[in-house]
Amino acid sequence: MNFKVSNSLKILLILFFCSIAINVQSETNALGQQITVINTDKKNQNIKKLNENLNIWSRINTGYKMKQRPSRRIRNFEKWYSKRPEYFERMLERSEKYLFYVTNEVQKRNMPMEIALLPMIESAYNPVATSRKKAAGMWQFIPSTGKIYGLKQNWWIDNRRNITESTNAALNYLEKLYKEFGSWELALASYNAGEGRISRAIKRNKRNKKSTSYYSLRIPKETKNYVPKLFAIKNIISNPKKYGLNLPYIKNLPYFETITVNKNIDTQLIARLAEISIEEFQLLNPQHKRPVIQVTNMPEKINLPYQNIHIFNYNFHGYSKPLSNWTPYKPKRKESVAQVAKKFGIDRKVLTQVNRLERRKTFRRNSTILIPNKDAITTYFPTNINELYNYSEIITHKIKSGETLSHISDRYNISVKDIKEFNELRSDKIIIGDVIDIPK
Repeated sequence: MNFKVSNSLKILLILFFCSIAINVQSETNALGQQITVINTDKKNQNIKKLNENLNIWSRINTGYKMKQRPSRRIRNFEKWYSKRPEYFERMLERSEKYLFYVTNEVQKRNMPMEIALLPMIESAYNPVATSRKKAAGMWQFIPSTGKIYGLKQNWWIDNRRNITESTNAALNYLEKLYKEFGSWELALASYNAGEGRISRAIKRNKRNKKSTSYYSLRIPKETKNYVPKLFAIKNIISNPKKYGLNLPYIKNLPYFETITVNKNIDTQLIARLAEISIEEFQLLNPQHKRPVIQVTNMPEKINLPYQNIHIFNYNFHGYSKPLSNWTPYKPKRKESVAQVAKKFGIDRKVLTQVNRLERRKTFRRNSTILIPNKDAITTYFPTNINELYNYSEIITHKIKSGETLSHISDRYNISVKDIKEFNELRSDKIIIGDVIDIPK
């Protein structure tokens, strides 16, 4: 009897170790190093199985914690969004790339899930959004607050647009505000208007022996509308049919994964090796302001679509050409644009364009420029990457016969470029009867 049990155990052990061996595979990472991946496919299958019946909206809807009281402002914003179904649904579709990551981070900190919807108020979930007040990114950090919360901003990079770093910075800031003011409504108001302004409003009410709740404070109209606008979006996402709207199906799965690179590499080459468009790369890595990622002391992080990580690693390992077609150069004192162009044998207009020098004849002190080689001339490089207004209201305009974007631009004192970006128009062609949104 004991002999039989012993044999059975041996057989089970052999089967166990065989199963491990089958599920172990060797791959190469972005640095060309051998890595061992254990049971990757099985892990992915288990994740998908776990989430196949759960979309991101179901998960978000179960995590709300903020108490809502009936409000005319909330009802007004519910009507506002329901009258603009194309705008609302476009905003939700745009959020697909980022929503899983943000939701995960909010949940890790046990914060109200309403916070995951906040970028819809701040930037319509557009990571390249820039306001008139120079706030940037999904979470709309101004330069000074961005620096306080560790978001690097220099000639190469602006981490206020970085998906992961700006999200973590925003959540750190909101947690700090919640501890300071004791309610999420006041924390959100401070995030919008500044903690100094909200502190003064609270002190004023205390002196007058009035309530110091968010709803009782004398604060700017934009801040007064801030929380109701968030609640309106929450209500619509909780019950879209009630408002005649549809939610796009977004999987409760990661859209992107972060990897590192330890050598200077062109953004266009990364996109090519990952087999994605340069636009997709920019939307996942909007912090990079130049056509080449500069690596100094520490490796640089980049985001790629989850399903393209292995494709990038495989193609990178087989790539033997130079990783960058650009050379950083620091102009000498009093050196002119024309002199640098001549020095490197390139057209002055090209040098001006790729470095966004506009009409400058000389360089700013301690400036850096990029010198393109012959292969770089035909590659893509960013020029004032898409910017989106941070608006307080939107005017809708129905296109009439004979109108052009230029006519509409002049009428509303807004550039054609901004109209196109806000409405996601690919060309200047517009159709009679269509409705476009004008941010104000």
